[in-house]
Amino acid sequence: MSVNILVTEDESIVRKDIERSLKKLGYNVIGSADTGEKAVELAGKLKPDLALMDIMLKGDMTGIEAAEQIKSSIDIPIIFLTAYADDSTLAKAKVTEPHGYILKPFKEIDIHTSIEMAIHKHKKEKEFKVEAELLKSMAEHKDDAEYLFVKHQSALVKLDVNEVLFVEALKDYVVIHTPEEKYTIHSTMKDIERKLPGKHFLRVHRSYITNMDRIRAITSNGLILEGTEKEIPIGGSYKDALGKRINLL
Repeated sequence: MSVNILVTEDESIVRKDIERSLKKLGYNVIGSADTGEKAVELAGKLKPDLALMDIMLKGDMTGIEAAEQIKSSIDIPIIFLTAYADDSTLAKAKVTEPHGYILKPFKEIDIHTSIEMAIHKHKKEKEFKVEAELLKSMAEHKDDAEYLFVKHQSALVKLDVNEVLFVEALKDYVVIHTPEEKYTIHSTMKDIERKLPGKHFLRVHRSYITNMDRIRAITSNGLILEGTEKEIPIGGSYKDALGKRINLL
């Protein structure tokens, strides 16, 4: 999919050169502006995927001010074009949290590398935001949750609560076991225990959290769960909590 780019540069020769380079690299120049005011207007109207913004523009609005206004209305990565790399200019630009800087004079490889890195970084940031909001929502409603989302191969996989047999600690990772799959994630047992719905799950050992609904039998050595041959040990300090949860006849 072609990336739609808004170019803002007040020197027409430089702007045309940038547009020519972008088209040669396979990008789509969706619009161009020579002032900050025009850039803000076009960004709101055209909704580009990325903006290349000269920091020092003629007129009342600088590229930094234009970037602030654009980012307040649409979530896109912005790369600054600048001939000024002094600390004062960079400090002002950092406030807008740009996704890169291209110093003039620049080569096509500089533009290409900066754009690809910015698009990739912005995509990951959006994925992280979605994941963070999802996890926050799950934590707030965890006891009523009937499903979980597990990060697996750069995606969030939806699991029904009943699919999860047990969770096992493995050094700096935990492994979530289902009858068909194992999901290894970088976390701690404490964090996982906090996020799992308490009405379904119980920590029965320093290294194990089990799905109470999947317990088939309790032996002198541990728990036998439906859907697995593995016997889950019961830690001494967790026996009382387990005893309170089971309905013993």
